[in-house]
Amino acid sequence: MKTVRLQLPATSANLGPGFDTLALALELFLEIEAEAAATFSIECSGRNPEICGDLNNHLLLETYRSVLAAEHRTAVPLALRMKNGIPLGMGLGSSAAVRLAAVALAAHFGSLAWSSSRIVEVAAALEGHPDNVAACWYGGFAVAGSPSGRLASVSISPPAEWRAILVLPDRPVATEHSRSVLPEHYSRADAVSNLQNVALLTAAFALRRPELLPLATQDTFHQPYRLQLCPLLPLLLPLAGAGGVLSVTLSGAGPAVLVLWTGAESPTHVKQLILERTTQLALVELIEVRLWGEGASLDLIG
Repeated sequence: MKTVRLQLPATSANLGPGFDTLALALELFLEIEAEAAATFSIECSGRNPEICGDLNNHLLLETYRSVLAAEHRTAVPLALRMKNGIPLGMGLGSSAAVRLAAVALAAHFGSLAWSSSRIVEVAAALEGHPDNVAACWYGGFAVAGSPSGRLASVSISPPAEWRAILVLPDRPVATEHSRSVLPEHYSRADAVSNLQNVALLTAAFALRRPELLPLATQDTFHQPYRLQLCPLLPLLLPLAGAGGVLSVTLSGAGPAVLVLWTGAESPTHVKQLILERTTQLALVELIEVRLWGEGASLDLIG
């Protein structure tokens, strides 16, 4: 079998009101080369190599094996070479990228003859929600859902002049923990507010209307409840709509914060605004990143 080369982008989900519905692909990547081997092995570089390179309890390998077992196929051992550019545990879609990689590898090495849409559908079912998965595979600003149990998604190419800065705190938060603080029920007023903002936000990306983002990214479903777990968010929210900043949103379940800004402002200026508001908290880093419109890539080599 030929070597498979995968490149999958980081993603930032929710974007304020789009809980489990909207996500945006970012130019940070999980890169993998895989080939059939006598035994499983992983060579890892980049971020968190001690986790990505550990054969025990490895999400990619577990997903790869389970997909093939469900299809009654033998799991061909793989020699994997990974370069991880996606921070783990920060709400940047690392698990969605890994699950997509695992399903794509299972489809290839298990000779499943799956279409691209089938790979996404299976990965989304395993991930539990489709937003990160759709954005990771198709790129851009992704709108995704599962009406009647069938995955449906649309990807909108983001404006080239819109940029992002990721603000990462000094420690991760587990998605399960972040979800545990959310209420079981919401008021009609909160539901209507979020529906209106999701519609407005989608239109803002489709029509390239940056002035709509400060209002369209306001949220009542998850961000107010996660402030206690994500102390960067309340400090940075007031920046939205000022000094070239288009929006400030929690990235996925957090704790990283996504700051969108227009390229008309210098990144140095935007970073300074961020640092001025976060002096009392320790930051791991600020990451300036482009929005990624091309999605994942899969190549066969050799």
